[in-house]
Amino acid sequence: MKPALPVLLSLIAGYVDTASYLALHGLFTAHVTGNFVTLGAALVSGSSGVLAKLLALPVFCFVIFAVRWATRVLGESVQPRLRGLLAWQALLLIAGTALVLRLAPGHDGDAAAEVVAGMVLVAAMALQNAASRIHLAAAPPTTMMTGTTTQVMLDLADLYGAALPAAERAAASGRLAHMGANLAGFALGCGAAALLFHFTGAACFAAAPLLTLAALPLASAPPG
Repeated sequence: MKPALPVLLSLIAGYVDTASYLALHGLFTAHVTGNFVTLGAALVSGSSGVLAKLLALPVFCFVIFAVRWATRVLGESVQPRLRGLLAWQALLLIAGTALVLRLAPGHDGDAAAEVVAGMVLVAAMALQNAASRIHLAAAPPTTMMTGTTTQVMLDLADLYGAALPAAERAAASGRLAHMGANLAGFALGCGAAALLFHFTGAACFAAAPLLTLAALPLASAPPG
């Protein structure tokens, strides 16, 4: 596994989450607990998209459970399973992209077709979450940046505002480099999705499976 893989996955998560939020009535597909906030807002304002936000967490949890169960039963080596999960993620993103383009999401976020498209994208991001937690546990999270941002600020304060022992300084510096790269990748993905959505609309989703396919060689390559 190449060190660049977590950064690329962070970029993908930021990209898909932003594109989904813009195209599917405020649906978070990667950071699914964010749907609690948008669900409350939708209920108060009377806007659409309530059903998708209600289903996102159960669908996400089911996929995570299924992935964990399957990897335990199959008992494959770690690297093929990581590559396999990302391959399935790419297939789901292709399906999600096709659905979004075919359905041309409109003003009704609760329409069955749009809900299905959203849940396919949620499932794809659930696979990425599972892959990150199971196979990239030593790397920073790739879909939720709140904890990463907190640790980055803590390390910056330690490095530039405290006299740390050499070992602690080296650990903080290494951690800051990895987490900072993930945070930058996620932010880049968010910005790219917003920009492409502005100019191309739902067609911006097409970049997501291409990015995931680009991650496959990194998932099976030796570190270096």
